[in-house]
Amino acid sequence: MNIVIVGYGRVGSRTARVLGEEGHDVTVVDTDHTKVERARGRGLRVVEGDGSNPAVLTEAGAAEADAVGAITGDPKLNFEICMEAKDLGDCRTVMRVSEDFHEDIYDEFEGAVDEIVYPERLGAAGAKTAMLGGNFNAIGDLTEQLQIVSVSIDDDAPVLGAAVNDLSVEGGRVYAHGRARKPLTIPLPGTTVKAGDRLAVLAETERVPDVQAALLGD
Repeated sequence: MNIVIVGYGRVGSRTARVLGEEGHDVTVVDTDHTKVERARGRGLRVVEGDGSNPAVLTEAGAAEADAVGAITGDPKLNFEICMEAKDLGDCRTVMRVSEDFHEDIYDEFEGAVDEIVYPERLGAAGAKTAMLGGNFNAIGDLTEQLQIVSVSIDDDAPVLGAAVNDLSVEGGRVYAHGRARKPLTIPLPGTTVKAGDRLAVLAETERVPDVQAALLGD
């Protein structure tokens, strides 16, 4: 995939590194010259400038990109970047927000972009997953034998209605849960699975297909 990442701070740099290592074409945008040079030194394609400027996004290739991730530390700027990216082309837009947003503001953002991420909860792995999309993605390799995977529950998933804490998946263990528009958290007793929910699962790498089938169906 062709991906543009705006913001090369702690989360953006790690996200770019992981995506690059997986073979995706990554372009970084940042206003900070030091960060730009650091990214170039790591072999990344870089555009120095304001990612909310359409000309800068155009130079970065946003019009042809599969996804644009606005991962700066400023949520309002991230929203502007995503809106400009959507105006330029048909790409997946992902914006980083902080956890102190009021619900009405969150709802506005959530309805306008494809995915909202809270890096404080899942870090660069969560941002990577959001940009790649899909309903079942590896978001972190802990060892050769273990992965963290993210699952989005469909309307016909076999686990609908089940208590999250009671889910038993051979080859994996559910450790976090989130409603469709909420961050992932440790599930409370009595929390049940609904369509649109997300589950984070620690799974044995070789058993990932089995975990997928158990949670989403064949």
